[in-house]
Amino acid sequence: MTGLDAKADLHRYLREAREALLGKLDGLSEYDVRRPLVPTGTNLLGLVKHVALVAAGYFGEVFDRPFPEPVAGLEADAEPNVDMWAAADESREDIIGLWHRVWAHADATIETLPFDASGSVWWWGHKPVTLHLILVHVLAELNRHAGHADIVRELVDGQVGRRRPGDNMVEGDEAWWASYRERLEATARKFACRRHPRADVVQFVREGTVIGR
Repeated sequence: MTGLDAKADLHRYLREAREALLGKLDGLSEYDVRRPLVPTGTNLLGLVKHVALVAAGYFGEVFDRPFPEPVAGLEADAEPNVDMWAAADESREDIIGLWHRVWAHADATIETLPFDASGSVWWWGHKPVTLHLILVHVLAELNRHAGHADIVRELVDGQVGRRRPGDNMVEGDEAWWASYRERLEATARKFACRRHPRADVVQFVREGTVIGR
């Protein structure tokens, strides 16, 4: 495999992953794209905003090609997690528009620079890097957050799939999935345990039977 082929392959997977993440917003209300679904506040629109910031930094400043707009969160003194949620004055259209502009800028960086182009990441202590390394790093981070979005979307309305509902999923209706989940839960319960009031005794619960040890 030549360096040029490797760059093209990584860029293709990067495009596919960002389309998958953005697609998780499709068909949802303004409330649902902003809802914090876990204790740490993870939400769909915030994930899109965060990845836009990631791409703006890694494919911008790192290679001395700064993104030409201010992006909340890139400043050294930015408010914690400001890039992980959309404020009241930031619309879905604002965030998605930023997303498209950032990725257009990132694509230009990727297409313009050679695979071994050098850069420096100041938030890594000015560590020297190559475009190859940054492509791998951003692809890994993007897919991690796309996975977060998979779970958040399922919590919102039960829709699952890589890019669209049902995509890359086992075929099964609601009853099949309910039966499947119960099978997993029943199996997990076989391994449930709790500590007896006596500290030297552990009670194991297996199929509804308590066994002391």
